[in-house]
Amino acid sequence: MIITRRASAGVLAMSAIVGLVGPTASAQPRTAPSAPSSAAPDSQRLLRALEDAFVSVADRATPSVVNVSVKVKREAQPETSPSPETEERFKEFFGPELFERFFRRRNPRDESRAAGSGVIVDARGYIVTNNHVVENAAEIEVRLSDGRKFKATLVGRDGRTDLAVLRIDNPPGPLPVAELGDSDRLRVGQWAIAIGNPFGLDRTVTAGIISATGRTHVGVATYEAFIQTDASINPGNSGGPLLNLDGRVVGINTAIVSSGQGIGFAIPINMARDIVTQLITRGRVVRGWLGVVIQDLTPELAAGFGVKEDAGVLVAEVMKDGPAAGAGLKAGDIIVDFGGAAIKDVADLQKRVAAIEPGKPTPLTVVRDRKNVTLRVTVGEQPSEEAAEAEGADDILGLSVEPLTPETARENHLSARSGLLVTEVAPNSPGAAAGIKPGDAIIEVARRPVSDPAAFKQIVAALRPGESVPVYLQRGGGRNEYVMLTAPRP
Repeated sequence: MIITRRASAGVLAMSAIVGLVGPTASAQPRTAPSAPSSAAPDSQRLLRALEDAFVSVADRATPSVVNVSVKVKREAQPETSPSPETEERFKEFFGPELFERFFRRRNPRDESRAAGSGVIVDARGYIVTNNHVVENAAEIEVRLSDGRKFKATLVGRDGRTDLAVLRIDNPPGPLPVAELGDSDRLRVGQWAIAIGNPFGLDRTVTAGIISATGRTHVGVATYEAFIQTDASINPGNSGGPLLNLDGRVVGINTAIVSSGQGIGFAIPINMARDIVTQLITRGRVVRGWLGVVIQDLTPELAAGFGVKEDAGVLVAEVMKDGPAAGAGLKAGDIIVDFGGAAIKDVADLQKRVAAIEPGKPTPLTVVRDRKNVTLRVTVGEQPSEEAAEAEGADDILGLSVEPLTPETARENHLSARSGLLVTEVAPNSPGAAAGIKPGDAIIEVARRPVSDPAAFKQIVAALRPGESVPVYLQRGGGRNEYVMLTAPRP
C-alpha cells in the first residue's frame, strides 16, 4: 500500500513537471482533445535531460559511498542500549518505534549492528561519516560498492558537529573519491540527491530539493547550520552524502524529524571540510572559546535591558579565570558585535568564536547599562570534548544534569526553552534533600539563567559549607517552583 501511494505520487509529480515545462501549455485555449502539440517533444527532451542528470550523479557518486558497520563493546553498551549521551540522538534519527525495535530488543549477545553510511573523500583511504554512527565502536568495517570489505580505524571524531573520520589502512589500489562542492553557494529550491544505505538497502538514491539552509536549534549538535532537504533520508543514511546535480557533495546527512515526512538535515560540506582537515592533521578539533554562558534575547529580556530583540546575545554567566573574565565581560552584558561582525543569536556567536584561532586578540562590543562598551578579548582554546564529558560526568551536589533540548523538553512535558535537565538524583544527597527529581528542569540558579553544566557546577562550587542558593525549577506539566539547594557541611 505504501509503495502504491508513493508510486502514484511520483506519477502526479511527473505530470506536474510536464505541465510546467510545456512552454505553450498555459497559453492554449480550452478545446476538445487533439493530436499532441509540437511542445510535447520539447517537454520530453527536458524530462529526459533531467533524468540523465540524476543517472549521471548516481553513476558518478555511488562508488565513493560506503556501508559502515560496527561491533560495539559490550561494556560500552549494556543491554544493547546506546550510551545515555547518544540515546536521544538515536531516538530522534530512528524514531521511538524503530529505536525500541532495533536497540532494546536485540539479542544481548549480538555485539554487531549495521550502523550507517560514509563517503570516501581522500584517495589515501579517508572516509567521512557521523560521530553517532561509530561512537563506542570496538571494530569498524566498511563495504565498498563493488563488494570489497575492509577494516577501518577511527582517525578522530567531533561530537559537537556529529562528524567522524575513518581510514582504510593500506588500501589495495586507488579508491573512488567523491568530489566536494561549495555549500555556501546553495540556494533554496535546488535539486538535492541523497545516497546511503537506509535499513541496510545498499546505495539507495533519492532526490528532492534544498528546503532551507542555515537551520539552527535542531537539537542534534552543538554547532548547527544544517541544510534542510526533502530528499528521502531514513535510518542508515547517516553519514552518507547529499549531492547537487553536478554530483558534488554539498552535505553529510545526519538526522531526520522522525515525526514528520520530508524533513531531513545535512551538515554543510564547508563546515565538514574544516572539521575533517583538523581531524586528519591533528586527530582533534581546536576551537576558540570565551568562557561564557549565553542565551538568546526574548522580547521580555530585550525590553528589560532596553535593546531590540535581535540586538545580540545575553551573557548569563562569566566563568572564573576564563578569557571573557580577563577581558572584563560581566553577566548582563549583551554582546552585539564580535570581530567586527554583528551578532544575531547564540548559534551565530558560537560559530564565530569557534572559528577564531586560540590566542588571537579579538575586539567585541557589548551593551552595558544601555551604553556601548568596546572590549578586547584574547580567545582561549575550547576544552576538549573528552574533558567536558569528564567534567559533566561528575554530579553536582548529587545532581546529574545535561543541557535541555527541544526533544528532552517535549519528552518530559516541559515548556521551558533553555535550562538544565536533571537526569539523576543521588539518594540522600543535597539535591534529593531539596526535593529535586529526575525530569525536572533547572531554569535559574541564584536568580541567574543557567543552561550549561559547567556554569552550574561553578556556581555551586562557590558556596560555603551550609550556604543555600535558590534554584528555580520547572516540573512536568509546566509547574514552576523555587527550592533551596544547600551545600553540605564537612
